[in-house]
Amino acid sequence: MVNSNKSEMKPTVVYAGEKDPVELGGFGIHWKIDDSETGDRFSIVHHPIAPKTLAAPLHYHHNEDEYSFVIRGTLGALLGDEVVEAGPGTWVHKPRHQWHTFWNPGDTPCEIIEVISPAGFEKFFREIANVWDGHDEDVVHLIEKYGLEMDLESIEGLCERFDLKYP
Repeated sequence: MVNSNKSEMKPTVVYAGEKDPVELGGFGIHWKIDDSETGDRFSIVHHPIAPKTLAAPLHYHHNEDEYSFVIRGTLGALLGDEVVEAGPGTWVHKPRHQWHTFWNPGDTPCEIIEVISPAGFEKFFREIANVWDGHDEDVVHLIEKYGLEMDLESIEGLCERFDLKYP
């Protein structure tokens, strides 16, 4: 039996440059497939990351898993206590309920495709882009709204430990 909600979904083609990409000081956000296109099952975001750039503070998702596929360059990640580096063609799973962060440790750009499951967290990126360089209380509200915990004090130590800059 076919679920009527699924039968209403239409095929999706996303061309390069569509959906208004945003760049936050070396961390890019290119929305590809949103929650409404997958029945809330997953979303896909493309993240270009500039050389030697930390993408996010140490953080913890209560609601979603993230699966990063490295297109080019090298992705560094701290997954709990484990540090990994992944090259092109590699998948990195960042499960919910685990502290993690990620970065580009290399001297050349890194690009990843991020599959987020279930969908919805892609909206966090839209909202954070709207308040970037804004008021701290706006960021705190978004962190809470999207079921995150974020260790903002981890930024300096991560940048020193892995020789990175943060946007």
